Amino acid sequence: MDTAEVILSVLVVVIIIVSLLSNVLVLICFLYNPEIRRQVPGLFNLNLTFCNLLLTVANMPLTLVGLVSRAQPGGDGFCQIAGFLETFLSTNSMLSMAALSIDRWIAVVFPLRYHSKMRHKDAALVLGYTWAHSMSFSTVAACLSWVGYHRLYASCTLSNARASSRTQFVVFTVFFHSFTFLLSFIVLCFTYLKVLKVARFHCKRIDVITMQTLVLLVDIHPSVRQRCLEEQKRRRQRATRKISTFIGTFMVCFAPYVITRIVELFPAVPIDPHWGIVSKCLAYSKAACDPFVYSLLRHQYKKTCTDILNRLLKRSSLNASGRRLEQQGNSIPTAE
Repeated sequence: MDTAEVILSVLVVVIIIVSLLSNVLVLICFLYNPEIRRQVPGLFNLNLTFCNLLLTVANMPLTLVGLVSRAQPGGDGFCQIAGFLETFLSTNSMLSMAALSIDRWIAVVFPLRYHSKMRHKDAALVLGYTWAHSMSFSTVAACLSWVGYHRLYASCTLSNARASSRTQFVVFTVFFHSFTFLLSFIVLCFTYLKVLKVARFHCKRIDVITMQTLVLLVDIHPSVRQRCLEEQKRRRQRATRKISTFIGTFMVCFAPYVITRIVELFPAVPIDPHWGIVSKCLAYSKAACDPFVYSLLRHQYKKTCTDILNRLLKRSSLNASGRRLEQQGNSIPTAE
């Protein structure tokens, strides 16, 4: 292994550890907090967490093995199953992000009709579509033997080793990425830009009210006035930063891999093998980012994590106190 492969191997290990711990923490918060379970976005987060966890456990270690050994991990049948799973999980996770964006769009743009438009039954129908959509593409690829070990990515993924079916594979690959990555990206842009538009409108209304209040309060201290103006600026930046994070992480993580898969269809264009693995690592890193982007940085999840930690610390302190009292009781000599 050269230096670049060692660095990439360490990167895969870090992604596996972060993704595993963060997604397990989201799952624990979902099981611990009944309020999160009652909310409709919790179902989409649960589905996304399930896909990320399974991808972390089932596919990322195989990529690490393929990278270290420079060979296919397991037999052809095993690699085909892993490739089927990777195709299904990556598609499902993209569509889950699109579903979350639709949920936020309805909640912000149509707040009075949100509970009638997005019920648990509606969320289950959306998740049913994401599963059917993901299963259809992965099943077609598996039935046509278009999943297997790909040396460029050191992974069990979409791959075609037969020259006779190259044209069909090209059409399938373009169609697949158009209806997974591109479709999800369009939905993300449409919904979140609409949310940003509404958020900026409300910020402007709040700014107008704030400025009118500042004009009326002629005796207000200059430092208080300055803090109000700074809060206005932070409020405008907060909405833009959140939307940029949702769309930006999706593009940064998935776009290099998808573009590489499309460029790979043209044999005349050479692709550096290290770049292929880097693009795969970027796609895997989305599984490590999602828990923070969609869950753990939200106030509700932060509070749940704090409650769990306090409960564990309280229980451990009680156990320690009980052991100390027991030791002190054993050390007291009994009168004969």
